[in-house]
Amino acid sequence: MDDASAEPLLERVRQRGGYAARDEAARAVRGVLEVLGAHLVGDDRTDLARLLPRQCGPFLVDAPPASEPLTPAGFIDAVAARDDVAVRDARRAVTAVLATVAEVADDALLRRILTQLPPGHAGLFGRTDPV
Repeated sequence: MDDASAEPLLERVRQRGGYAARDEAARAVRGVLEVLGAHLVGDDRTDLARLLPRQCGPFLVDAPPASEPLTPAGFIDAVAARDDVAVRDARRAVTAVLATVAEVADDALLRRILTQLPPGHAGLFGRTDPV
């Protein structure tokens, strides 16, 4: 993510996740958005992609569809496996990125996204169920 339009998003993720470097935040954004994109369908993922910096859109919309829904713990495990990191590092990435996404999305879009995910994911977005 080299475009300056991504800087505010990366900086929020960097601060929220406690990352020392911008490239760490960029890796977190990519990994989490690819896993999220695999679990969203239709307009919800394209609507979210339009709200994020243009470089983030392909992470969401080009992700191959997931074969089955993931629990919140499964979501974190999927990010850990995708990025070959420890579960605690994946949890940090997931909460930093999804809380930042929740700031970008309006409540209606966030509600639609959460209805596509199994119960319990709101906490990963820094919200309580229901939105």
